[in-house]
Amino acid sequence: MNIAELTGKEIERFGEHVSLIFEERAFTNIQMQRGASRLGNALKGLGVGRGDRVIIQMPNCPEVVQAFQAVYAIGAVVVPINFLVGDAEIAYIYQDTGAQTVISSMAFLPKIEACRAHAPALKNVILIDEEVPPGVLSYRTLVGHSSDELEIERTGDDEIAALIYTAGTTGVPKGVMHTHASLYHNAKMQHETLNLPSGLTAIGILPLCHSYGIASMNYRALLGGGVAVLFDAFDPERLFATIEKYRANIMAGVPTMYVYLLLLPELRKYDISSMKYWSCGSAPLTRDTWEGFKEVFGHEITEGWGLTEAGANNATNPFDGIKKIGSIGLPMKGTEMKVVDFQGSELPPGEEGEILISGPMLMKGYWNKPEETAEMLRDGWLYTGDIGYRDADGYFFITERKKDLIIKGGENIAPREIEEVLFSHPKILEAAVIGIDDPIYGEDIKAFVVLMPGESAEAGEIIPYCVERLKQFKSPKEIEFLDALPKSLVGKVLKKELRNRR
Repeated sequence: MNIAELTGKEIERFGEHVSLIFEERAFTNIQMQRGASRLGNALKGLGVGRGDRVIIQMPNCPEVVQAFQAVYAIGAVVVPINFLVGDAEIAYIYQDTGAQTVISSMAFLPKIEACRAHAPALKNVILIDEEVPPGVLSYRTLVGHSSDELEIERTGDDEIAALIYTAGTTGVPKGVMHTHASLYHNAKMQHETLNLPSGLTAIGILPLCHSYGIASMNYRALLGGGVAVLFDAFDPERLFATIEKYRANIMAGVPTMYVYLLLLPELRKYDISSMKYWSCGSAPLTRDTWEGFKEVFGHEITEGWGLTEAGANNATNPFDGIKKIGSIGLPMKGTEMKVVDFQGSELPPGEEGEILISGPMLMKGYWNKPEETAEMLRDGWLYTGDIGYRDADGYFFITERKKDLIIKGGENIAPREIEEVLFSHPKILEAAVIGIDDPIYGEDIKAFVVLMPGESAEAGEIIPYCVERLKQFKSPKEIEFLDALPKSLVGKVLKKELRNRR
């Protein structure tokens, strides 16, 4: 099948309805489909064909949704790019994919031009703006001169639909190859697990040019009948005003967003009673944030988990059922998960080891990286690199990333345990912990801390607070104060960048 078929089937089931709202403009599902068909024909006219990579590099907007649909439909491969990363990383992706076409906007043209010198294959730069400079192509002109009749390419299940580059939290980004079948199975698993009704009004605040965004678009098409109110940036007051205006029902966020919402208790003036489903992923949600959100706004946050290599949505606490704070929840239907020791033997409930995952939503492999693929995928199982355990009820808990464990004096220390204590300090907004070289212990502990607005503190205040709760051995040796932690597009702390500051 071709994953683009989901949109046509949604139209057959629900007829024409408003499916997207952006900056107060409403678009129906048929309008979006026609726009995608025009773009698909325009791309074909530029020589883009089956298997060719097309880069999509811009914030959330209707053109992003149409671009994904168009690229899928003609059998080409979507390459979404985190537009916030540096020129070197973007140039690497351009070069690694061999893409000839990029769809973007004027705001990112300097980045595109800076990277173009390292990517000689790139020839088509399409910009969505009203006016574009010489040497680039106008999105509006291309679609305006194209037919809205497009026959969807008949692709094989195993053909690549999307090439999604990892955030590079631990090294050079790797291109994750997802097929039409793996994307479909991921959407189907969400549909069968969440068991949500059709016709929901969703807040789309997370980036579409990310594995979670891709999964969400496919899932919404499968669920059907709903509308997404799309944001291009996070603005707490605008968010709550939008929920009130459109009577929104569901939103997915990252922990940082919920932390900032709690800093603005005056948001209680908005009527958000229509909201039924708040979800969170990408990074661990602290107990303080979960409990604070429920106390201030009266809603429970449902935490989930997923990997780009497995389609981004792999486990979740139930929306209607037992939520275990700190747990990533239960595997989605059709997904297998287990915990193994470092020899690969499965461990019983309660014992920590590496979490493995299996199912039809797994990636095909890493683009042009057979050795890394073989290391990550073994005997049908994806080795996630996440350390954790499964409890007696089948809920999974992540305690640490395998590569983030600190080995101090031969003892494994999970940074997460220290971060939880730091989060509980009344002056601390965010914190991240890494290992640093130490001549005695091999490694010791360093914490990076972001203070609450208007607060001031010194290391001499923070370290004793940790010692009192963790004892000296697990407490940070050093504290560095930052204005903000470096994060990926979806709010995951980039510990690689913190390690580079050592």
